[in-house]
Amino acid sequence: MASDQLAYAPARPDGDIAGQEREDFRLPRQRANALAANGTSGVPAPAFAAFAGAGAAGLAPAPAVEPAGRPAPYPLPDAGPGGAALAGLPTYDPTALTAPPAPAPSSAPAPASAPAPAPAEPIAPAPAQAEATTLLPQPVAEPEIADTTETGRTGEAGAAPADPGEALCARILGQVAAQREATARAEREAVEKAAAEQAAREAAERKVREQVAAAKAAAEEKAREEAAAAARAEAERLARLAASYIKPVACAALGAGFGETDPWANLHNGQDFTAPTGTPVHAVHGGTVTSAGWAGSDGYRVVLTLDDGTELRYCHLSTMVVTDGRVTTGDTIGRVGATGNVPAPHLHLEVRPDGGAPVDPLPWLRAHDVTV
Repeated sequence: MASDQLAYAPARPDGDIAGQEREDFRLPRQRANALAANGTSGVPAPAFAAFAGAGAAGLAPAPAVEPAGRPAPYPLPDAGPGGAALAGLPTYDPTALTAPPAPAPSSAPAPASAPAPAPAEPIAPAPAQAEATTLLPQPVAEPEIADTTETGRTGEAGAAPADPGEALCARILGQVAAQREATARAEREAVEKAAAEQAAREAAERKVREQVAAAKAAAEEKAREEAAAAARAEAERLARLAASYIKPVACAALGAGFGETDPWANLHNGQDFTAPTGTPVHAVHGGTVTSAGWAGSDGYRVVLTLDDGTELRYCHLSTMVVTDGRVTTGDTIGRVGATGNVPAPHLHLEVRPDGGAPVDPLPWLRAHDVTV
């Protein structure tokens, strides 16, 4: 900030006053001063101004004149802008002054000696306006510096210019954060996708297991139902069979009947069923085998006792299949043979109600719905 006080030029004991003052208070731009380049630093400022005003035509060589006295010091402005205008002092533009041309040499004889001129009077200082245009250098206008007191306060609220390094660091950190977030999001999506796929696989496997279990249960249920039905059917069959009576030999021809006389003059007390040796012999009705073994003239014999106490005797067997235990209608209890006193293989069947005297087997069988 330029000061409004008047500059004080200290007095020097000798030497060029104006030159010394310019040396003491000159500005950097005065180094190119045309006056200093032409060696006019020894001329007082008022005299030089008068010399410039008179022009080169009216000048004549004059002896050097010592200054009558040291002029009063000129108040000089500070280097800051506005000092000269505030003090009301004249400004000086060194570029406006030019050195006077040197007089041309004359070929005429030198004139007679003229009386010496009177000593030059000191030229009074020109008015302030003239001095302002001739003597003092014009200060260079500096750019006004705005008062940043208020703007500094308000600038704190505004956005300060960002530092390039900080901006780059912030951008890198933002990119790293965005990349980290994208990676985390991708990982979460991958985990969620894997979990969804695993859940789908488990659901599909569970559905398949349920279908297999349902099919197995249905098959087992069907098998149980079929087995139960078969068991019921078998039970019904056995019940019917147990309640029914059958022929002792399925494919056989009737032989000697009940009451006939055999070759040994004995009364024939049964019915013969002629069949080849080894033909199966069945239980006529369900009952219990109470005796089995060799019986002399009857050969190998099996005695079957029915539930009502009737005894059925199977004689002349070649093989005894059942020797004890419970049998049902249709079970094979032996095979046709020719053991004992017989001329040919056949089955001799005797029927003894309550284990007593024998009866004719054919009427007994027909009474139980057996066709013979």
